[in-house]
Amino acid sequence: MRKLIYTYGVSLDGYINDRDGSIDWTDPDEELHQFHNDRFRELEISLHGRRLYELMAEYWPHVPEDASRIEHEFAELWTEKPKIVFSRTLTEVHWNSTLIRENAVEEVRRIKSEGDGVMEVGGANLAASLMPHGLIDEYQLFLSPVVLGGGTPLFPPLDHRIQLRLAETKHFETVLMLRYQVE
Repeated sequence: MRKLIYTYGVSLDGYINDRDGSIDWTDPDEELHQFHNDRFRELEISLHGRRLYELMAEYWPHVPEDASRIEHEFAELWTEKPKIVFSRTLTEVHWNSTLIRENAVEEVRRIKSEGDGVMEVGGANLAASLMPHGLIDEYQLFLSPVVLGGGTPLFPPLDHRIQLRLAETKHFETVLMLRYQVE
């Protein structure tokens, strides 16, 4: 069975963006960006919600010529990586992406059962729809030293507790990575 990882940058008070939807406080330095490139390279599939897909598709296929080597590397990784985009409103997707319009929970359950690699889920709403069904196996949080006071929370309200075990910590110059596995 494939392992599903939820990876996100998060503020100290638990938000993935600020009240205006901005994530400018999550811009990675070179060390962190290289770590994400290496991590992304190891994924078999990346699952995207609509908003994350639109944000990524707006930038990465069109990375500026004067961007860093690490950014160009990620642009190539992102455009080539198989992606599944969950959206009821999009009519088409590009860059090695497949559009799924219905029942994300059942589709993710099916995708997990069809292999034994590692995949990630990106997008707070998509991840929130999967959490209550026990489909996320690991949480990788990149904790930034900022308090936003509001925005989109990393975790939705849940009817039950999700018990986690700390598997790893890693200190970067700008963030602290906390990796938790579901027990």
